[in-house]
Amino acid sequence: MKFFFALAAAVLIGIGFVAQQHAAYREPLGEMLHLKLLSHLARNRLWLLGIAAMVCGQVLGATALDESDVSSVEPILATNLLFALVFAHVLYREPLNRRVWQGGILVTAGSGLFLAFGRPHAGRPPGPESTRWLVAAVVVVLVVFLVLTARPRSLRTKAMLLAASAGMLWGVQDVLTRGSLLVLGHGVGGLVRSWLPYGMILIAVVGLLLAQSAFDAAPLRISLPAATAAEPLIGIILGILIFYERVRTTPEALAAMVAGLLMMVGGIVVLGRSPYLGKRETVETERQR
Repeated sequence: MKFFFALAAAVLIGIGFVAQQHAAYREPLGEMLHLKLLSHLARNRLWLLGIAAMVCGQVLGATALDESDVSSVEPILATNLLFALVFAHVLYREPLNRRVWQGGILVTAGSGLFLAFGRPHAGRPPGPESTRWLVAAVVVVLVVFLVLTARPRSLRTKAMLLAASAGMLWGVQDVLTRGSLLVLGHGVGGLVRSWLPYGMILIAVVGLLLAQSAFDAAPLRISLPAATAAEPLIGIILGILIFYERVRTTPEALAAMVAGLLMMVGGIVVLGRSPYLGKRETVETERQR
């Protein structure tokens, strides 16, 4: 049953990403990184359906995780990138060449390999006042740096950097969500007085804005892979540093995790080099006609 839930979650998340990107890609480039982009998208039925599909997928994923361990479920959830590429192919009627398939498979297989052999477990949860949360703040600072770096870049590079930033914030959101649930276990009053749920909501909104800005800049095969790879990596790293979770450190596990990382990076590079027609290039071509 856990396999069914995880696979259904991956399908719904993939559909959600495609619907969001299809709507965001039609918004003006001048709205990137502005809340105006989200306010306009919130009036788009297709985008709202995409958000609903993604939320349902995340709920199913959480159900699967509740029935099993992370190492057996997360690799299946990572296949959402492949489903997204297939749905984008059906929607846009664009050919999926060998390079796109190679990149998508590398990112997905690399994520699965890293998660399956890392197997984070146990740990010692921090309190809301713990200084361990400063590690999450460091990730946020790094995200700010990436966003500032992305502004003067080409659409292709900008989309990849913004997507990576969104994925990193989703990783932060994951640990804040877990921290909030732990506080909730001691009573609703403690959760209301804690900064964790408010930080989680803020990070979620900023992550959503960065993701939609990436979708606004470039097709899905350019704008999604970096986010898909960044979220589980940051989530595991923060889980180790904040929750003191442990990962397997046998020579085989370490070799597999390194191989998984290299595969993810290689897949992102392959997808980043795949030919595509950006919005500015499309406008220039139409004017020449």
